[in-house]
Order: sequence, then structure tokens, then C-alpha cells
Amino acid sequence: MTQIVQSTLLMSLGLGTMMTFASTHWLLAWMGIEINTLALIPLMVQNPHPRAVEAATKYFFAQTVASALLLFATFSNSYLTGTWNIPLMSHPTPMALCILALAMKVGLAPLHTWLPEVMQALDLRIALILSTWQKLAPLYLMYQIPLTNSNILLTLGLLSIIVGGLGGFNQVQLRKILAYSSIAHLGWMILILSISPPLTLLALYTYLLISTSLFLSLMLLRAKHISSLSTSWAKIPTLTAILPFILLSLGGLPPLTGFAPKWLITMELVKEGMTLMALIAILSSLLSLYFYLRLFYTTTLTTPPNNLPGTLPWRFHPRHNTLVPALTITATITLLPLTPTILAYLTW
Repeated sequence: MTQIVQSTLLMSLGLGTMMTFASTHWLLAWMGIEINTLALIPLMVQNPHPRAVEAATKYFFAQTVASALLLFATFSNSYLTGTWNIPLMSHPTPMALCILALAMKVGLAPLHTWLPEVMQALDLRIALILSTWQKLAPLYLMYQIPLTNSNILLTLGLLSIIVGGLGGFNQVQLRKILAYSSIAHLGWMILILSISPPLTLLALYTYLLISTSLFLSLMLLRAKHISSLSTSWAKIPTLTAILPFILLSLGGLPPLTGFAPKWLITMELVKEGMTLMALIAILSSLLSLYFYLRLFYTTTLTTPPNNLPGTLPWRFHPRHNTLVPALTITATITLLPLTPTILAYLTW
């Protein structure tokens, strides 16, 4: 794939998302999501090995079903209410269909089965786009829909947290683990969406930051399997020492940045009288913490059986840009004290 074609596809990704952000009409928002989807598929198969083609085909079919359901729901809403305006959607049936279609777009449980299989076959750079940028447009539409009944969102959110925790238990491929981690974090966002939208934005921004820093770190280490993390100390020792903090931040442990959204969401659920739901969400997040600790253990407490002779890779000058990973990793670890300021900005 030439640089011109790749740049055009990346610009189309941005154009589709921005088009959805700027739309209040359902058809324009739907067109933006479709531009976004169709721009990503050629990027998936830029290295046309069979697994990448299979992943692109699965992604295409899953997104096609979700897009058809979304278009049907918007047509039904215009027929029943006489409006195409997103914030004016009022009929409960089209509203529920739209939520389910958008849930399939982002990979919420129980409509998540395509996401781990697609992520597993992708390059880390494209997997980063799929787990971060591709979530923005559907989540924006879910944010805009005026809900009259929040039970569907609460059910999807709680089920996603449970499935995301259980699904990563027996995985050894890093991309599948990150896919189930994405499902669990999306569950936290959707769980609080109908109660406190600013907390959803806080959880989304925090996840984007931590996920970006983790993917960039794995790209620098060239790690795709848990066992490959045991040799990362010979590649970039400094990054290997910092990687456990990124994993613990993704798991939501204090005093790291990832603790803020889970802490605030739990407090808000308890305030709303949903103590049992908050308890289930916390216990399910401990399942996710288990496989983060597996990565922590493999990275820091295991070494390969033999040390290869010759100059260690970290002695060479780095060929990759390290500024962006350094900035995102610093923010991933140190932003917890700024949580009140960030939340005040989001609620302003």
C-alpha cells in the first residue's frame, strides 16, 4: 500500500468520525459511521495474509449487520415520530434497536463475539485504531440518544464488565486480552451513561489514554504473546520497568490514573441506590485485574532460560519515535491528583 493511499484512508477515518460528531440528522450520522468502517477495512488487509483477510471479512459482516439494524431503526423512528433529529428520538422501540446496533458496532456483550477474533489477526497499529478511534462515533450517538428507559444500558454495561473479565482468563495472545479489556472498560462507560454522562466521558478519555500508551509500548517491544514479554528486558529495560504501572493503571489500582473513573462511577452508583450493581461491577473488575497481573508477573518476574550472546538491542539507538509513548505513559501514571479539575472541566 502506497503512502498516498494509506494517508487517504487515514483521512477518511477522521472525516467519518468528524461527520458523525457534527450531525444531528440520523442519515448523515449513519453515513459518517459507514465512511469510517469502509476506510478501516483496506488498512486491515494492507499485509494480505489469510488471517488478516479473515479478520477483515468478519469485521465487514459484523458492521454490515449493525449498520442495517441502525438504518432500519432510524427509518422506523422517522415513520413513527416524523423526525430524523437524533436528540428528538422518542419512540422506545427504535431507540432500543439503535442502542443494540451501536452496541454491536463497539463490541458490547453479548454482541461482542466478533471483536476478539478480529483483534487477534490484526497488526498492533490497526488494533489500536480499532480499540480506540472506532469507538468514538458510536459512543457519541449513544451519548446523544435521549433515553426514557435506562435498563437496557445498565444490562449491557454490567454484562460487558462480566464477560470482559471472564473472557480474558485463559488467553495467552496479548491482542485478545486487550480486546476483552476493551469490552470490560466499555461496560463501565455504558453502565454510568444514563446516570452521569460526564463520568462516561471521563472513563472514555482515561481508557483512550491508557490503551494508547499500552499499545505503543507493545509496538516498541514487538510483543504479541505473553511469553514474549519475558524477553522484553533485553530490548528496552526502561520501558519494561514502566510497563507494569501501565497494566496496573488499566486495571484501575490507586494511585494511578485508571483508578479515577472506576472510583467515581462506583460512588455515583451507590448514590443512586444501585449498591448491588456497583458491587457486581467491582467484583467483575477483579477478574480483569487477574490477567493484568499475569502480564505483570511475566514482564517483571520471569527471565528467558538462555541469554543470547552479542550486543543487547537496547544498546543501539532507537529507531522509533519515543516522544508520544513517553507523554502518554506519564499521563497514564500521574493524572489521578488532577481528577477533580478534569471532572469540573467535563461538567462545565
